[in-house]
Amino acid sequence: MDSQQISSMLHDGFEQCDVNKIMSLYDDHAQLSIIDHNHPPSSPRVLSGKQAISEYFKDVLSRPLSHHVDDVLLADSHMAFTDSCEYPDGSRVYTSSMATMKDGKIVKEVDVQAWDEVSPS
Repeated sequence: MDSQQISSMLHDGFEQCDVNKIMSLYDDHAQLSIIDHNHPPSSPRVLSGKQAISEYFKDVLSRPLSHHVDDVLLADSHMAFTDSCEYPDGSRVYTSSMATMKDGKIVKEVDVQAWDEVSPS
């Protein structure tokens, strides 16, 4: 898969809430680490293997959120992208992701995410 195809899969996968498209980018033994308010850098949430990562994305994409992949950058064996999300009440979630790739598949990813604690007035 070339960089244009990878970028397209990310955009389509998140913006269409299509777990299969997203998961087509992951290696079977990939690792996803998530850093956020509940999982600080000293103790991130770590998901190992395609099945665990798929279950995570099924949960995230089942929520009433709109997703917009803002930026995708691919260079050599690395990829970075951002996902801006919004709930119907206007509260937002933002995720910045950095991934290591091998043979066109994500093998390691770190996501840093933040969200509004209360909906905007």
